[in-house]
Amino acid sequence: MPREAEPSINDRAFLLQALQENIRLDGRALDAYRHLDISFGDDYGVADVRLGKTRVLTRISASITAPRPDRKFDGIFTITTELSPLASPAFESGRQSDLETHLSRILETSLRRSQALSTESLCLVAGQKVWALRADIHVLDYDGGLIDACCLSTLTALRHYRIPDASVKGGDLTVYTPVERDPVPLALLHHPVCVTLNFFESGEKWLVDATLMEQQCSEGEIVVAANPQGEVCLVQKGGGGEVDALVLLRCVEVAMGKVRELGKAMDGALAKDAKRRDKGGMSRELRAENER
Repeated sequence: MPREAEPSINDRAFLLQALQENIRLDGRALDAYRHLDISFGDDYGVADVRLGKTRVLTRISASITAPRPDRKFDGIFTITTELSPLASPAFESGRQSDLETHLSRILETSLRRSQALSTESLCLVAGQKVWALRADIHVLDYDGGLIDACCLSTLTALRHYRIPDASVKGGDLTVYTPVERDPVPLALLHHPVCVTLNFFESGEKWLVDATLMEQQCSEGEIVVAANPQGEVCLVQKGGGGEVDALVLLRCVEVAMGKVRELGKAMDGALAKDAKRRDKGGMSRELRAENER
């Protein structure tokens, strides 16, 4: 399997020497994120997140299916990831890499197993029909910060998505088109966001949102998933380097601040898109006129 080109000895030494002086090669502070841009497609549930040079596109789709035998009152929510060779020469099409497996497990724990989405709300007819919700994550460009960008893109797409309204009468299911009834938002119980910190010198130095080169030179990483309310969903350490317990607690504290920062950026992007879709409230007025 192809691998990313490793930094040269001189590049590695230069980066590590700069970090000893608390300097990053791109001029950021040690705890600063790169420029974050969140945009949306014409359809609901399509979120395009750019974090520096890393770009992730997530699309949410839904279909009606039978529930799982052991979860008759719950809908189905699945997350799939695709690391395209266009994003990096280290990614192979049709073959799952260790990075993709690692990414999938973290997203599963952070978003699905933490019950960010209420799967009970996806039930249409108990034991017969439920919504099967699917999040397709496409990595279009890769320069570090992959876990953070994928988690943010998926959560934003879930918050942006609108599912068709439905009703059950006499055992008959009716799914309404957007013309008949406005689609409804998903029932999200909380909004967990991932923050990755890469550490150096046994945790004496750590960075937020490491670039690919910084990531390759680091001793390991700590991934923290939490929501803006301060509830921690996941703490995972990767890499062979040792980290003191107090350093780990400090990293969690820093991550909590970044979770709130990313949450505000997500809220602002969603509010801006909602305003764009409903300029001057005209669509609301037309709907009210039709109802009269």
